[in-house]
Amino acid sequence: MENREKEIVKTSFIGICGNALLVAFKAFVGIIAGSVSIVMDAVNNFTDAISSIITIIGTKLSAKKPDKKHPYGYGRIEYLTSTLIAVLILFAGGMAVYESVKSIIDHFQSGSMPSFETYSIVIIAAAIVFKIVIGLFFRSKGKKIGSEALKASGMDAMLDSVLSAATLVGMIVAKFAGIYVEGYLGVLIGLFILKSGFGVMKESLSSMIGDRFEKDYVVAIKEDINKIEGVLGCYDLILNSYGHNRNIGSVHVGVNESMTAKEIQVLERKISALLYEKYHTIMTIGIYAERPSDEKSKKIYDSVMKAIEKYPSVLQMHGFYTDDETKTIVFDLVVSFDDPEPAETIRKIKEETEKANDGYAVFVQYDRDFSLSE
Repeated sequence: MENREKEIVKTSFIGICGNALLVAFKAFVGIIAGSVSIVMDAVNNFTDAISSIITIIGTKLSAKKPDKKHPYGYGRIEYLTSTLIAVLILFAGGMAVYESVKSIIDHFQSGSMPSFETYSIVIIAAAIVFKIVIGLFFRSKGKKIGSEALKASGMDAMLDSVLSAATLVGMIVAKFAGIYVEGYLGVLIGLFILKSGFGVMKESLSSMIGDRFEKDYVVAIKEDINKIEGVLGCYDLILNSYGHNRNIGSVHVGVNESMTAKEIQVLERKISALLYEKYHTIMTIGIYAERPSDEKSKKIYDSVMKAIEKYPSVLQMHGFYTDDETKTIVFDLVVSFDDPEPAETIRKIKEETEKANDGYAVFVQYDRDFSLSE
């Protein structure tokens, strides 16, 4: 975790230094040439430097140890950091559109045209190459260490290179053809940046709300749990992220009904250790008694499975048990989010099971599809 923090800070510091140089060069060229697009490009690089500063602050804060008020830690601050960077991207896009429209109006009113020297074109071309390199560097680092903020900054830098490329095209056309195009290009690129900014915002807000974990990750966890001797099934896996490699969750496992409390405790410890060491997850584990041994329970179990087969939206049945003394049948159903009326589906299965097992009361627990479907 400490190495990850250092990598984020170091990468962000490189971004701050690089963008500071770009701001200086572009502001100089833009002011000398009287080009609003280059000046706005410089402003955009300034916001990139601020993004890197925000990333450093967010990383430092998210690394704080859990305390009484925040027992799950501060890892989710990174999601807020990505949101703030998205705001900066939207600001840059909005300013690009605004200033470009002003430039177009000024051109029509006064016929104003920016004046570019060859060295200005060379500086902007070099800046484009630099922004592409820094953008790829940020995105690569972000993916490698799992930092949404660095990935967002990398996306911002790549978008900046597109904006600078449009500025360069406008400079070349203005210098060698005497045609005004930079304002129109600025509007198009500004709209493109706004679209991308909303995309980053949507992704970061989705993480703050709580995304479903990747299917492959969930499958890997279940497979590892099922490999542990004594586990007959893995159900109701719920995972909550509290930042990079900080997960808290719960899971139910099926065991043979003949296991003793001591044996169950040993099994629970093995599962907890596996999840903590390999998946950085603090896991609460519940136990189900599996595989009914008597013929009567097996017959009831088969009747439940027969009723469920008619409903493809039911993804899983588990936690099955019967009690002859109270004449009850209990089981859990996982119903897909694609089912428009899950309560109605469960009601029908309950009725069909009671009909097939006269005299028994059926209790069905509705479990949400936290991790089964795509």
